[in-house]
Amino acid sequence: MAASTHTVTNQAPPLVGYDVFTADKALTAAVERHLDPALLDEARGELSALGKSSGSAQVQEWGVLANENPPKLRTHDRYGNRIDEVEFHPSWHRLLGKGVSAGLTAAWTRPGGHVRRAAGFVVWSQAEAGNGCPLSMTHAAVPALRTDPALAAEWEPRLTSTIYEEGLRPADRKAGALFGMGMTEKQGGSDVRANTTVASPLAEDGTYGLTGHKWFCSAPMSDGFLVLAQAPGGVTCFLLPRVLADGTRNEFRIQRLKDKLGNRSNASSEVEFDGTWARRVGDEGRGVRTIIEMVAMTRLDCVLGAAALMRQAVAQAVHHCTYREAFGGKLIDKPLMRNVLADLALESEAATTLALRLAAAYDDGGEQERAFLRLALPAAKYWVTKRCTPLVVEASECLGGNGYVEESGMPRLLRESPLNSIWEGAGNVQALDVLRAIQREPAALNAFLQEVGKARGADHRLDGAIKDLLTELADLDGIEGRARRLVERIALVLQGSLLVRFAPPEVADTFCASRLGGDWGSAFGTLPHTLDLASVVERARPVG
Repeated sequence: MAASTHTVTNQAPPLVGYDVFTADKALTAAVERHLDPALLDEARGELSALGKSSGSAQVQEWGVLANENPPKLRTHDRYGNRIDEVEFHPSWHRLLGKGVSAGLTAAWTRPGGHVRRAAGFVVWSQAEAGNGCPLSMTHAAVPALRTDPALAAEWEPRLTSTIYEEGLRPADRKAGALFGMGMTEKQGGSDVRANTTVASPLAEDGTYGLTGHKWFCSAPMSDGFLVLAQAPGGVTCFLLPRVLADGTRNEFRIQRLKDKLGNRSNASSEVEFDGTWARRVGDEGRGVRTIIEMVAMTRLDCVLGAAALMRQAVAQAVHHCTYREAFGGKLIDKPLMRNVLADLALESEAATTLALRLAAAYDDGGEQERAFLRLALPAAKYWVTKRCTPLVVEASECLGGNGYVEESGMPRLLRESPLNSIWEGAGNVQALDVLRAIQREPAALNAFLQEVGKARGADHRLDGAIKDLLTELADLDGIEGRARRLVERIALVLQGSLLVRFAPPEVADTFCASRLGGDWGSAFGTLPHTLDLASVVERARPVG
């Protein structure tokens, strides 16, 4: 009888069957901080239920299956009729349906809705990030539609519904609807004013026929889309239904689905319009201004999505090192690995703390908070999303060769990690947006400075960083060429101020020493070794 050579030892068990929400101390603390105490019990219950689903074996399997079976485009039926439908694996519909039922498109309908939704988005995106696109677009469409009260009255109840119904039918025959967005074109990219899609007025007031193309159209299986086109009065926003009221298909020709690096379970498309019926949203020539709030909301979701990926990568790395033994002990107890894990945990907590602070500003809705968002949101979008990929790479390395194997789930996180930095305006777009806020909107800079000023005097390294930032802001010479450096400092100072105020002392101390005090190398795992890194790592350990 042959001796067994396959006795499995020293392998970490799968991270499954846990509550993704309650296991995340930074996220739970942010929810408690920003929500009215009267809402906390209900919110905790909802988020914990979603967290248990997200961490369950069943939902994790849905995520795997949705990625292994990406969407397929069906341009024609068996008889040759043009249908332009996207076919998804059943797991995709289960994931999306769970996200809708959890209220991830319903922030507008309840108190504290943005913080509750933001926390839920972070929790659910850790199961599978691909279904975040239609959830995000549907949620974000509401403020744009509110520029037209009649359209808002018709569509908002559908978009904020917690019922998901797949399939293409007139929206008034469905209990809930999803929205996508079509802004960019081949020749323009982020320069949407260069769009060439033409909108020709029809006989009925406010209706148009659209002719042109969209290079990126998100969530093409949706019930409606907000798109930009050139009307006689200039670039204008339009609501384009996928199916018309009489049940006929609108002219919406899907040319192809994008073959993307990551985000494989989600469909992104190129589409053609040919006399496609649409309703104007807002005034002619004010399309960018009309849709800008939708863009802002999706940018917040990019920050939340990056924070979710970072948290899941850190959770996997800490979990693995808790069980894996090497060189006579647990990896998590080795000083050098502890340094790496603490550095990753620090980056993740800073991202989560900032993301939930931005969500809370939307719940507040006051003039001061709106001004704060005008500068803080693009700065956060720039910095947090850019930190995602290097963090996921380092977290994967903590698993060694296991982290390079598909079954670990880390390659899927890695492929997803650049997306949020690219979507909704890449790095330079965000940096230039921050500059515009600084130069044209004094209230935005004042609101930002008031926010970080709440932490002044609590840490000398933060105080020094604020002083240096003020000096840099006073010098506008060559500002565009150094915009990225400036925006990075803005984001770090904001993160530092929030952690000093709200995080445990060991987290704030380590952040200020490394990110603001300069005691840090160029790679993760280069924190000052004299700090309380063990407590930072323990805080990040994924236990309920």
